[in-house]
Amino acid sequence: MSSSSNAHPLWSSRFAFILAATGSAVGLGNIWKFPYITGENGGGAFVLVYLACILLIGIPVLIAETMLGRRGRQSPVGTMQKLTASEGASSWWRLIGWNGVIASFLVLSFYAVIGGWSLVYVGHAASGEFLGADTDAIGALFGGLLSSPGAMLFWHSLFMVLVVFIVARGVREGLEKAITWLMPLLFVLLLVLVGYAMTTGEFGRGVAFLFMPDFSSLTAEGVLVALGHAAFTLSIGIGVMMAYGSYLPDGVNIPKTALTIALLDVVVALLAGLAIFPVVFAEGLQAGEGPGLIFQTLPLAFGQMAGGGFFGTLFFILLAMAAVTSAISMLEPVVEWLEERKGISRLKGALLGGVTIWFVGIGTVLSFNIWADVHPLAFIPGFDGRNIFGIFDFMVSNLMMPLGGLAIALFAGWALRRETLDQELALQGSTRDLFLFVLRYVTPLGIAGVFLYNLLA
Repeated sequence: MSSSSNAHPLWSSRFAFILAATGSAVGLGNIWKFPYITGENGGGAFVLVYLACILLIGIPVLIAETMLGRRGRQSPVGTMQKLTASEGASSWWRLIGWNGVIASFLVLSFYAVIGGWSLVYVGHAASGEFLGADTDAIGALFGGLLSSPGAMLFWHSLFMVLVVFIVARGVREGLEKAITWLMPLLFVLLLVLVGYAMTTGEFGRGVAFLFMPDFSSLTAEGVLVALGHAAFTLSIGIGVMMAYGSYLPDGVNIPKTALTIALLDVVVALLAGLAIFPVVFAEGLQAGEGPGLIFQTLPLAFGQMAGGGFFGTLFFILLAMAAVTSAISMLEPVVEWLEERKGISRLKGALLGGVTIWFVGIGTVLSFNIWADVHPLAFIPGFDGRNIFGIFDFMVSNLMMPLGGLAIALFAGWALRRETLDQELALQGSTRDLFLFVLRYVTPLGIAGVFLYNLLA
């Protein structure tokens, strides 16, 4: 079995790891992005393709990344240095670790800004600002936020303070305790909102939209969107699951645990759809409203419905909680590396990492207003027309995340010794052979397809 260090903290149980990893996976991707990309790509047919992608791409990489983390028992950088040496692999594979730490750093720098929006909207909903508001009024709320660097910076800062506070307290006292409270509450709030959606008169239409496939509305682009989101939603390829896996106790069955995490992630995404689409349909609005579905379309719907003020508040509390559980996982690889390489305390590591990420995030804040037309890399093909936020988003979503997932699949499938895989995964016979086939061939081809499409689109 993998060796563990007495000095390296561990989750208290398999259940704690499942909650933490699910908390990382369940974020804005599930509650903000999944509903609107489902709406844009035709509903049920897209959901089926998405589920297939989770099974063939998301779960294999999740298993592989968690396994590497537990085997290495260090930060993603340290883990890949250790494993390349012990497995006799090329030192070039160490770039997987660096890619993970840098990607999680960049993601959090702009994710925290969007997380701040969710905090703002809790206040808007609770104060009744949605009630009776028309499209122009709701649009003015969102536009006013984006056009105000001061307001954006304040909420970005508050969000980062929450994240740093939790991570600074450590694996068990910070990450685990926060997740133990937040994740059950998140599920309860989501179920309450689904119950509310049942009263709108359009719940059946929402169910049909999600679960009755119409393949005539599914395009090749929609399939690639499903492939990309399957990787994005499980937080794979950016060092998060490698960092969390480093705290996983020996003896925990990684494949079964990964399946549980993926199942919970999918359930949350589908419940979010069931909570959102009936509300949208009840007010005669469109499901395929794009990124504005959550911050413009839904507030309009809540503002027109009985009880919309209360349930709108619950929804944005849910969104904020989901954002926090994902954000703390993104800070963890950075803090783990600082502790390991710089020899500083967790508190100092969380403060140093958090403040640096906060500072870089100011570029995203300004990208929506003062620097909206600033394009620092316009001289590079593919980056022309992209402001700072656009550059970070493109680099992580289109380059670093798919390349990280691809490299993890190839390293685990081809560079690790068979006995290492057998020790960590405890798979036998045809199950092991099937997993290896998918990890070596199917998963890399799927990720490579998404990568090339995003690069050339």
